Amino acid sequence: MTHDLERSTLKKVAWRIVPFLCLLYLLNILDRANVGFARLTMQEDLGLSQATFDLGYGMFYLGYLLFEVPSNLLMTKVGARRWIARIMISWGIISAMTMLARDQWTFYGMRILLGVAEAGFFPGIILYLSYWFPDRERGKVTAFFMLAIGLASVFGNPISG
Repeated sequence: MTHDLERSTLKKVAWRIVPFLCLLYLLNILDRANVGFARLTMQEDLGLSQATFDLGYGMFYLGYLLFEVPSNLLMTKVGARRWIARIMISWGIISAMTMLARDQWTFYGMRILLGVAEAGFFPGIILYLSYWFPDRERGKVTAFFMLAIGLASVFGNPISG
């Protein structure tokens, strides 16, 4: 493959894959933070103290931490495309189920489950990018993908009210 053909192919692949992955990561970041935007009404509705809510907020990371490595080991067996789809579907369902929380314990449980569901998403995307882009191009592509962090900050607050 000539250098020009390779460059052209990588550019086409980047414009087809990376914007979609940025959108997914933007949604992932917003999903993680959405409970923070709902804090005021959620605390009142569930009768949670500030400390109880903060503990529940942090429970997400317990599930995430415990299942990040197993999630990525499964991803190598199942395939990144399928596993990332599973992660997104699971986190959407669990995020929606958070509205069913009635007390601190169900809130804690939902946050842990959300962490379990989202575990492996970011490393999975990086793995997926490694399938498509050689090492010399991956840094630029990953940097473009990481723009979603800034976009989440810009769009998150107005979307959440």
